[in-house]
Amino acid sequence: MENRTLLEIKNLVTEFRTEDETVKAVNNISFTLNKGETVGIVGESGSGKSVTSLSVMRLIPNPPGRIASGEMLFHSSNGVIDLAKADEKTMRTLRGNEIAMIFQEPMTSLNPVYTCGDQVAEAIIVHQKVSKAEAKIRTIELFNKVQLPRPEVIFDTYPHQISGGQKQRVMIAMAMSCNPSILIADEPTTALDVTVQKTILELMNKLQTEHDMGIMFITHDLGVIAELADKVVVMYKGKIVEQGSVLDIFTNPQHPYTKGLLACRPPLNKRLKWLPTVADFMTVDAEGEMHETNKSVEEVTNSLIVTKEDTAKEHEVLYAKQPLLQLKNIKLYFPISKGLFGKSKEYVKAVDDITFDVYPGETLGLVGESGCGKTTLGRTILKLLEPTDGQIIYEGVDITNLGAKEMREYRKKMQIIFQDPYSSLNPRITIGEAIMEPMKVHGVLANDAERKARVMELLRRVNLPEHHFYRYPHEFSGGQRQRICIARSLALNPKFIICDESVSALDVSVQAQVLNLLNELKHEFGFTYIFISHDLSVVKFMSDRMVVMNKGKIEEMGLADEIYNNPQTEYTKKLIGAIPKGELEDIKAAIAKKKASAKIEA
Repeated sequence: MENRTLLEIKNLVTEFRTEDETVKAVNNISFTLNKGETVGIVGESGSGKSVTSLSVMRLIPNPPGRIASGEMLFHSSNGVIDLAKADEKTMRTLRGNEIAMIFQEPMTSLNPVYTCGDQVAEAIIVHQKVSKAEAKIRTIELFNKVQLPRPEVIFDTYPHQISGGQKQRVMIAMAMSCNPSILIADEPTTALDVTVQKTILELMNKLQTEHDMGIMFITHDLGVIAELADKVVVMYKGKIVEQGSVLDIFTNPQHPYTKGLLACRPPLNKRLKWLPTVADFMTVDAEGEMHETNKSVEEVTNSLIVTKEDTAKEHEVLYAKQPLLQLKNIKLYFPISKGLFGKSKEYVKAVDDITFDVYPGETLGLVGESGCGKTTLGRTILKLLEPTDGQIIYEGVDITNLGAKEMREYRKKMQIIFQDPYSSLNPRITIGEAIMEPMKVHGVLANDAERKARVMELLRRVNLPEHHFYRYPHEFSGGQRQRICIARSLALNPKFIICDESVSALDVSVQAQVLNLLNELKHEFGFTYIFISHDLSVVKFMSDRMVVMNKGKIEEMGLADEIYNNPQTEYTKKLIGAIPKGELEDIKAAIAKKKASAKIEA
C-alpha cells in the first residue's frame, strides 16, 4: 500500500533569544500532513502558526531564532529528509521545488521593480532549467490556470498595477510553478474580498486534487478552515491545544480557546448585542495559568441575542430624526487619458451618482468588492477627495464647496479610522504624542498638561494602560495599534466617524474585541458611523442599514437584516453566497465534494 505521508512534525521547538529571555514561539508540537490533505492551522497572532510554517521552510532568522529540537520528516521522492537538520544546499533545492509557500501579504513578497511574469518565469528557470521562451509560455499557462484576466498583459505588468486578489493569484502561480508536494499558505486570503477569497480557495482545492498535493493552510478564520481543511490544528501561545478532523472540531470543540475562536465570528443567522470573545470561555491569571469558564458556545451566544421586536423599536426612534449627513448625486471621476490640448477623453467613474442619508446614532454599512468605490466615497464625504459633482450636506450645511479653512471646523466633527493602523501612525513619535497631535492642531484644551490627561483618559477608554503613552507604534500588535487609532479619532470629540476597513486585517478574536469597543463607544458618546468593509458578515453585525456598492454605483440599500435575508440583486446574492459560514451542512458538503473529486481524479 502506498505511503501517503508527506510531512511528520515531531516535538518541534523553535525559540527566539532576546536580551532578557528565551521565548519558545513553537513549543513541542507534533502533527502529520498527508498527500491530498489540507491541515488547517488556526490561532490568533502570537500563537506560533506562522513560525511553524517558517520552521518547515527553514526561514527562521538566526540569530535571534533557531530550531532548538524536534524533527520535521519530509517524505520526498528521494527518501526521508529531516528538514530540521538538512544543510542549506539541500533546503535551496527543496524550497520552491518540493515545498512552496504563499505569504500573507503579496505586495511585500513580489519585487516591485520586476514584472509579475518575469518573477514567476525566474522561479521556473531556476528550478526547471528551461529557456526564457519556454518559461514565459509556462508562466502564461499558470496565469490562465489561476484565472488571471488577460494573462499575456499581466505578464508584462508590475505588482503595483494590479489588485490585491490578482497579486495573490500571481503568488499562487509562482508557488505552483514547480508542482510542489507541499504548499504552505500563510493567511493567503486575509485581506481579500469574500468573492475573491472564495475563488482563491476553490482554485487551491482544484490544484490540490490535480497534483495530489498536501496543503498547510494557516489562518485565524475558522469559517475558511471549515470549507477547506480535512484536519484542524488549534495553536495557542506556541502549543497545540487541540487537533482533530474538521467535523469533530466544529461540532464538538473540547478546548475553551477553540470554543472562543468559533464564537468570535459574527453570526449571519441572528443579531447579537455584542460578539463573544475568548475571555467568555477562558481567563488567564497573572502567572499565565488558564482557567476555563465551562460555558458552551450556544450558552454564550444565546444570552446575547437581540429580538426582531427590539431592533424594530430602535429603528423607529432612529429614523424619526433629521439626517446628520445627506449625500445628493455624488460623483467622483478620475481622468485616465488626455486628448488634444490636454482635454480628458476617458474617465474612471469611481463614485457614480450616489445618494443616501445617514441618521444621528446610526451605523450605515458600506459593502462591496475591492474597486467598487466604497473607500473613495468615504474619503469624498470627508472632503479628502474633491467630488466631481453633487452635494455633501452635514447638519443642514452644504460643505461641498467649502475651502480648507472653512473645513477646518468640520474636521473636529468628522473623523476617519483607516484600514492599516501601522501606516496611519508616525513611527518616530510615541503614541501619546500621536493622539495629542490633532488636539494641538485644533487648539483643543488650554495646554499640553490638560491634553496629556485627556490622552490618558482615552487610552483607558480603549482598554490600553496609561504607560503605553510613551511607547512607539512598532511595540504594539495590530489590534493594539487599531485601538490607538480609535483613541486618536476620539481626541477631537467627533460626532461622525468613518471606519474604513478598520478590522479587515485583524485576528477574528481581536476583531471581535475592536467591534465590541466601537459599539460601546457609539452608545456611550452617541456616535454616528459609516462602516466600510468587504466582509458582509462584519457589516451585518455592525450596521442598522446597509448600502451595497458595485462599480461606483449603489446596487441596493436597506436594513442590514433584510438585505441579508432577502437580497434583491444577483451581485448581493453572490456576495452573500461567498461568505464562509462554517456551518455543519457546509462542512459536510465540502467533505463530500472533496471525496467526489478525489474519486474522479483516481
